[in-house]
Amino acid sequence: MGENEEIQVRVEASIAAIDAGKWDACAAGASGSDRPQPFLAHAFLSALEESGSAVPERGWHPAHLVLDGADGGISGCAPCYLKTHSQGEYVFDHGWADAYERAGGQYYPKLQIAVPFTPVTGPRLLTRSGPRAADNRTLLARAAAQLTGQLDASSLHLTFLEKSEWDALGALGFLQRTDQQFHWHNNGYETFDDFLGELSSRKRKLIRRERRDALCGGDITIEHVTGRDLGEHHWDSFFEFYTDTGSRKWGRPYLTRRFFSLIGERMADQILLVLCRRAGRTIAGALNFIGTEALYGRYWGALEHHRFLHFEACYYQAIEFAIANKLARVEAGAQGPHKLARGYLPETTYSVHYIADPGLSDAVAHFLGQEQRYVADDIAYLRAHSPFREKG
Repeated sequence: MGENEEIQVRVEASIAAIDAGKWDACAAGASGSDRPQPFLAHAFLSALEESGSAVPERGWHPAHLVLDGADGGISGCAPCYLKTHSQGEYVFDHGWADAYERAGGQYYPKLQIAVPFTPVTGPRLLTRSGPRAADNRTLLARAAAQLTGQLDASSLHLTFLEKSEWDALGALGFLQRTDQQFHWHNNGYETFDDFLGELSSRKRKLIRRERRDALCGGDITIEHVTGRDLGEHHWDSFFEFYTDTGSRKWGRPYLTRRFFSLIGERMADQILLVLCRRAGRTIAGALNFIGTEALYGRYWGALEHHRFLHFEACYYQAIEFAIANKLARVEAGAQGPHKLARGYLPETTYSVHYIADPGLSDAVAHFLGQEQRYVADDIAYLRAHSPFREKG
């Protein structure tokens, strides 16, 4: 990883020990905005810890990095966790862990610089804007690599990075990895029909039929709830959907009920809850977060099955909200090639990895070279089969 000098970066075992305003100043500076991306905000990360969602008892040991500035502020920070498993990350290294342990190594614990349970691209080494920002990111990266050794961790993983950060960390010697997600892009549309007008006739008809069947078939209505209108009864309903779906998908949902109350108290103006009602009962919902440029779809759940309702609540309602609020894109979460037919195009996602054992590092590097070629080829293929009409 390069130089071995001691880096003066402290480690905090709780984000509550870090001043919220100073953390957010770094997160906003790294995002190039006047406020942090929702998931990098102190309010979101502290809700994960206070609610018992990302805590040592669940295999997430906070070890947040803080680079103190000479002016008494914070020059940089990073959301960091010592982990005893690979759950809730969406960048899969289970195969690496299995191979290493079969060979007699110990893969866990490992260090993870990420937002727990949140496969959303954003900066990970958070630094205040200014002439030393790049140097401070390098200091944080080197400190994280040093901490890997100090904690006797096998490896360090920074996931869902922005491309510029991925390039910079690759230049420092980190192993680079790619994957893909599906995002919808707002090309200056004024209405949903404007968006449909750019699709092929067949795909346009498909979406119109899905939207009609999703609601009319079950006499379902849709409600958007955000800001001060959010109440505990909304979270009670959504948590019921979330736990039902989460139990079937993951075995145990990652987030506790208290987490939703905390974000409702602290981040209500950045939350869009799409609720589906039938016969006076709330039967399904989708949780989104509102950023300065994007709408981020996060969780969906339903108590009843209605054909196409998932597409309507998660994809089409998100597009309508983005158009109405002049947001540049919708990021609909991890995986899902079925999103392509709904106007969501494949985008590359980025992560980097530092593995202490040279043998494992070499094996992973070989694998990642092959995987990058596969990901690039798959994205090219999917884009060539997009639902959009060719422009002459």
